[in-house]
Amino acid sequence: MKIVKLISVFTVSLMLAAFAGDAAATHLSKKNTENRIKPAFKVYVEGDKVPQVANELPKPAKPAGPRSGEDVYNTYCTACHGTGVAGAPKLGDAADWSARLAEGGVEHLYEDAINGVGAMPARGTCADCSDDEIKKTVDYILANSK
Repeated sequence: MKIVKLISVFTVSLMLAAFAGDAAATHLSKKNTENRIKPAFKVYVEGDKVPQVANELPKPAKPAGPRSGEDVYNTYCTACHGTGVAGAPKLGDAADWSARLAEGGVEHLYEDAINGVGAMPARGTCADCSDDEIKKTVDYILANSK
């Protein structure tokens, strides 16, 4: 019985050693190790040559012309001004918008929308909106909040 156990242990040991040898050769090669420990991302700074990726997503098309206030509102503003997130005045809330108009007039609202105010970032996250598009958006909100 001891001999059978000894043979079994020896056989298993041989199999493990053979497998470990294969694993070591495959998984612990210098190139494999370098690939596994290299950083997942690289930060590029101005002046660095950035490699082009073949499957890079296409860049969104620039708008052909000025967007309407409604389009900008529906794309960038509705998430906060539709629900009142972080104290944002809601579209349709005449009392809130009237109070804000009374504080500084429509020009003040334009400036706040362009430069940001409170929790709202500049241009309400529409980085590529022109000043005129932002003003049209404020006008759209005011027209729909009477």
